[in-house]
Amino acid sequence: MRSTAIALAAVLAVPLAVMAQPVMAQPAQARAEQSRFEQDRQAILSQAGDFRVRFDMRETVPFQDGYEPLEEKLSGGNEIVRVVYDDGDRISLQHILVMDHEGQTFVIKHWRQDWVYQPETVLTYAGPDRWALTPVDAGARQGAWSQTVWQTDDSPRYGGVGRWSHDNGMAQWTSDETTRPLARRDAVRDPVYDRYVGTNRHVLTPFGWAHLQDNVKLGQARGDASGLVAYVQEDVVNSYRRWDGFDPAAGDAYWAATSDYWAAVRGFWDAAIVAGNGVTVEEEPNNGAVTGPTLMGLADRIEEGEITTEAAIADARRTIAEATGAAL
Repeated sequence: MRSTAIALAAVLAVPLAVMAQPVMAQPAQARAEQSRFEQDRQAILSQAGDFRVRFDMRETVPFQDGYEPLEEKLSGGNEIVRVVYDDGDRISLQHILVMDHEGQTFVIKHWRQDWVYQPETVLTYAGPDRWALTPVDAGARQGAWSQTVWQTDDSPRYGGVGRWSHDNGMAQWTSDETTRPLARRDAVRDPVYDRYVGTNRHVLTPFGWAHLQDNVKLGQARGDASGLVAYVQEDVVNSYRRWDGFDPAAGDAYWAATSDYWAAVRGFWDAAIVAGNGVTVEEEPNNGAVTGPTLMGLADRIEEGEITTEAAIADARRTIAEATGAAL
């Protein structure tokens, strides 16, 4: 009997030891992943608040003979960032400019950033007028967050996938290489390039946060319509410093009056994207997408009491359906 017990113990010892390790380690690993997930979430949510913003964009190194870098673009203003929703693994932040000029306050709905934990797809810029839903493989999405950026009228701009790091006393998210359409700062200058390829970083700072971009500007090679070439390097530093030196009330009032309308607009864009496995919509220099003037104007009319939210939503549905060809 004793020899049988010893033999059985010898057979079971190795498997039990091997099995015991992952069973015991799993809770610790799960706790570590949950802790990192919560760190990531708080880093994203800490981008909300009231800020003094400085936008600094500089073309630095030319890559084509005869190309002269354009003058730097420097601007700034007051901006509020509000949480649209926080569903745990999905977070949306809306930026709204609140500008004072000659005693008047002007509110401009600005860009939106949506964050998704371990996304299965991400909406990416596929070239002029086209965005595609791009699959994210299992290895790339493990522990990662996608960030999708939307234009002022909630039409798409670009998306990327990256991970937050919390090392050396610094919290930062670094994207994969993403392709983006031209921003208004360049589109209105009739450049030789027509898109950017670059990396984004969102970095928390003692005073707020910063959005850093490392961009290469690409366009068709001169005399060759078949390929893209790099024209110039661009460095972008957009800094968000927490600031109580302005009254955010006008921005919050605009958002309160129009948030239901914009929720419906987001839904129409989402439906068009799902239906087409992406979306095609014409771009124009001043507005990003051709839908911009109409969709932004409808929101202004809601706030001014010129149109009901319901009527504006119906007009927005028609506008997006016509621009995208989607059956909404």
